[in-house]
Amino acid sequence: MTATKLKVGILGASGYTGAELVRLLVRHPGVEIALLTADRHAGKPLGDVFPHLARLVLPDLVKIDDADWSKLDFIFCCLPHATTQKVIAGLPETLKICDLSADFRLRDTAVYAATYGGEHQAPQLQKQAVYGLTEAYRDEVAGARLVANPGCYTTAAELPLMPLLEGGLVSHEGIIIDAKSGISGAGRAEKQGSLHTEVSEGIHAYAVGTHRHAPEIEQELAVAAGKPVTVTFTPHLMPMNRGILATIYVSLAAGADAEDLRVALAARYDPEPFVHVLPAGRSPATRDVRGSNHCLLGVFPDRVPGRAILLAAIDNLVKGASGQAIQNLNVMCGLPEVMGLEQEALFP
Repeated sequence: MTATKLKVGILGASGYTGAELVRLLVRHPGVEIALLTADRHAGKPLGDVFPHLARLVLPDLVKIDDADWSKLDFIFCCLPHATTQKVIAGLPETLKICDLSADFRLRDTAVYAATYGGEHQAPQLQKQAVYGLTEAYRDEVAGARLVANPGCYTTAAELPLMPLLEGGLVSHEGIIIDAKSGISGAGRAEKQGSLHTEVSEGIHAYAVGTHRHAPEIEQELAVAAGKPVTVTFTPHLMPMNRGILATIYVSLAAGADAEDLRVALAARYDPEPFVHVLPAGRSPATRDVRGSNHCLLGVFPDRVPGRAILLAAIDNLVKGASGQAIQNLNVMCGLPEVMGLEQEALFP
């Protein structure tokens, strides 16, 4: 599939993840953007919705019902959950798909219904979907038609925790995840909680004890641990545009210390192009990953014996969404995994 450019479509191109896909894909030498949909903005150029993209030569936005699928190879779906499953179920089976919504992340339909408040409308597709944490499921992603791109918080939690649970270095009990996100994680829809005056000069927790990413995190950590895992997860909204910093508290396995955890993570991710374990004593910062597909990990001993603190920093729109989706496209289509994602972080 490398001889000619892949023709890709982006469904829901008027949202932040759709715009981020465009920003990254226009520099990807292996793809051509052939379709952009946004029902509310149909007939407009994307530059009318996102002026920073106005200079790009792109197809105009169209309604999904007017989309021509016949010449496409790949679809990125950036539609809201519940909407996505119905749309994807109607797509030609010749198309490969990376879904950035939550509709295909949870393997158990009962857990999906309890978490998202409605029965899944495409349960057969849900069974076929591959969870797209690329570093953990690369082989499965390579053979998939439909990949469920992980959530932003879940990516930041799973990358440090999964190898440690798999290696038996930390307990599967008592895991606490405290994560802070920039406002873009709330999406582009107009709502009071996203207003500048509501968000600036402060920080607040939200969805305390009820956030929908918790079951997704527990699902994947249970796979790594080989047993059920329950986490305490609390997200916070920060007055910044991009970024997630996750602070994770774990109990050590008998005989293990924080340096053992750091060494194990460094060995696991040494061959990975996008996950980097910092030297002892260094803490990840969101400013060091802004605009990039990189994830920075840090490990610290707790002052309390038998416990350690893990830190993870990602850009929620890139490694937490659109960048990881492109990483999955590359793996699904036999392209170099880093293609189109080589840009470093924007600093300051």
